[in-house]
Amino acid sequence: MDLSIKRSSVGNENQSWLGSAHGTNAAQSITLDASTFTKATHYPDGYLKSGLPLMDLGNGKYGLHTGPGATPEETPDLAGFLFTTTRAPQDPATPIGAALFEHGRVKVANLPVTIDPAVQATAAGRIIFA
Repeated sequence: MDLSIKRSSVGNENQSWLGSAHGTNAAQSITLDASTFTKATHYPDGYLKSGLPLMDLGNGKYGLHTGPGATPEETPDLAGFLFTTTRAPQDPATPIGAALFEHGRVKVANLPVTIDPAVQATAAGRIIFA
């Protein structure tokens, strides 16, 4: 993991998917598995957009949520959302330090990807979808 200090510009941060300030001061530090994202879809410009839905991969890392399962019991829990735009590494095997928004209000229509209602249901009590 590259922890060196760098300065870069990513343009305007688009957090219009946030429904309120609630929970924004308590984002959790996480490590992302870049191999769960598709370059052409999720970071064509080299940056993962804030608001991408994430799931706990069970190995200490988080990755892009895979969507609903065949039944509600098979749907992975939604851990939260990528809180800020994050630079993607050149090599997908390189882990990425990031922040997880795991509690608060989310405007579904403003997320960078569509999130199925079955996936939303797995975050009941933590995330309010508007």
